[in-house]
Amino acid sequence: MPKSVMVVDDSDSIRKFVMFALRARGFGVVLAQDGLDALEKLAHTEVDLVITDLNMPKLDGFSLVQAIRDDARLQNLPIIILSSLSSEEDVQRGLQLGANAYLVKPFDQKRIQYEVAKFVN
Repeated sequence: MPKSVMVVDDSDSIRKFVMFALRARGFGVVLAQDGLDALEKLAHTEVDLVITDLNMPKLDGFSLVQAIRDDARLQNLPIIILSSLSSEEDVQRGLQLGANAYLVKPFDQKRIQYEVAKFVN
């Protein structure tokens, strides 16, 4: 069974770009529009890694990372933040909350494939 990655972003075009990059490497992809949507899907869908944006309606990426780390069932799930927020404070906050990696948009397909492969093999 292929490894699966949840892509959480309120931008349809970003979700599609990341989905195509991951599917090209044989990953299954679960899409979520924001943090709340992601948590609802994570309650009944097993994934091997989460890629999340930070700026999203309903529940932002920082809150999503915190919620995943606070959930005993999900706490070891690898998380990659993919955001246009590039300040040192944002990067540090994301990593301190428990993200495993922090990528800044814009990004290329090979970089996302490489980062995912580091955590999911």
